[in-house]
Amino acid sequence: MNRNHPLRRRQTSSALLLSALIGGALATAVTAPVNRVLKFETGAQLQGDLRNGPYNYTGRAGAAVRATVGTVSISAPQASMKAPAGTPMASAEGKRSADFTGGVTVLRGRLTAKGMALNYSEASGQGVLTGTPSAVFVPEKTGDDPVNIAATSMSLDVDTNMSTSTGDVKLVNGTQTGRADKVIFDETRELGLLTGNMSLSRAATAKAKELNVVGSEARILTKGKLLYISGKVRLTQGTISTTGDAVYYDDAKNVAYVVGNAVSVDSKAGTTVKARPSGALEQRTDLGRVRALDAGYTIPTAQFKLSGEK
Repeated sequence: MNRNHPLRRRQTSSALLLSALIGGALATAVTAPVNRVLKFETGAQLQGDLRNGPYNYTGRAGAAVRATVGTVSISAPQASMKAPAGTPMASAEGKRSADFTGGVTVLRGRLTAKGMALNYSEASGQGVLTGTPSAVFVPEKTGDDPVNIAATSMSLDVDTNMSTSTGDVKLVNGTQTGRADKVIFDETRELGLLTGNMSLSRAATAKAKELNVVGSEARILTKGKLLYISGKVRLTQGTISTTGDAVYYDDAKNVAYVVGNAVSVDSKAGTTVKARPSGALEQRTDLGRVRALDAGYTIPTAQFKLSGEK
């Protein structure tokens, strides 16, 4: 048959379409997030409808039910896993959800999170802890301060080493305490992002009075005790009140650099220090001293980005 014959052309087009569809399906299968699939240890006792679910797990002889997903380990007294309505459990892998109850512990690397209950979705890769959840991130170096987080709800993403805490969140790292409506903690970068009614405080030390900071957003590199706060920032320490558009604070060096419309007022001394439009203010929190920097200061904002953030 002539290859230009209409029937031959239709057959060729159909073959190409079928090949494209198969190729698309294979590509989807290859990129499927297999690390989201939840696997229970065989030691747990299983009950329920084996075909349609739900599967109910309990530990043997009072032991905890244990499961893993990606790099995350979960343990709890009991758990239940179900498939979407109308889908048999055998064909629901990647779409199932599970509830862990009775007190849950989640481990991932140096992070330990706890709560009364955890709901995990294979479809989203999110595990949400509720019931006064809290988390502790242990520092890599002995002697450094751990990061402690408490919130109303805490979601751990199995695709990344990040957790998102919401609702009256409190983050404590040594003498620093941050409060906000929402905190994203990047375990890889050891970086916390605080937003919504954000405030920070650094407890008084032998060298410095208590320091309080408010702004729209705060980023904390907990490993180096470095802070970057932006959005109508105000630093208050004793009788000194300093305002500006952004501030970079080095806890180890007890120095803050305030940029953008920076003004500092000492109500006790009756003095005001104002930066030039292109300048900045340097505030020594250990000395209670503020001076203007005519050369200005460039905040190293790149080091405060979350993993994958542009």
